[in-house]
Amino acid sequence: MSELHERILASFSAQGLMATLGAELIHVAAGEVQIALMPRPELSQQHGYIHAGAITSVLDSACGYAALTVAPAGADVLTVEFKINFVRPAVAERFVAIGRVTKAGKTLTVCQGEVVGEQGSGREVIAVMQATIINIPGVT
Repeated sequence: MSELHERILASFSAQGLMATLGAELIHVAAGEVQIALMPRPELSQQHGYIHAGAITSVLDSACGYAALTVAPAGADVLTVEFKINFVRPAVAERFVAIGRVTKAGKTLTVCQGEVVGEQGSGREVIAVMQATIINIPGVT
């Protein structure tokens, strides 16, 4: 496991919400992070779709961790803002949130993300996000 992957995994493992959701870190590379989410009844809304809050939380984390992969050594990150669009109901066997760095700056990093629903061999985009992430001094 690379040092970059270990850095992201250590932070991810400290997130109570990701553990509560049952989210799993599945890919880490410079500028890109992927997080998987398996549907469960506890994550659903009244129509049986996975709740927008669960999808949004996992995608926010994917974008934030993508930003952390390119942040200066010793820095941490926080979300400043995001915009999310849901393009279809969240129904799938598995969801993968993919966060990618669009532009990394000294203070702010802009990321794009998408959640893909996987059903059998098919994949469909469920949601898209644009997020702004700020670099902050490392938190201990």
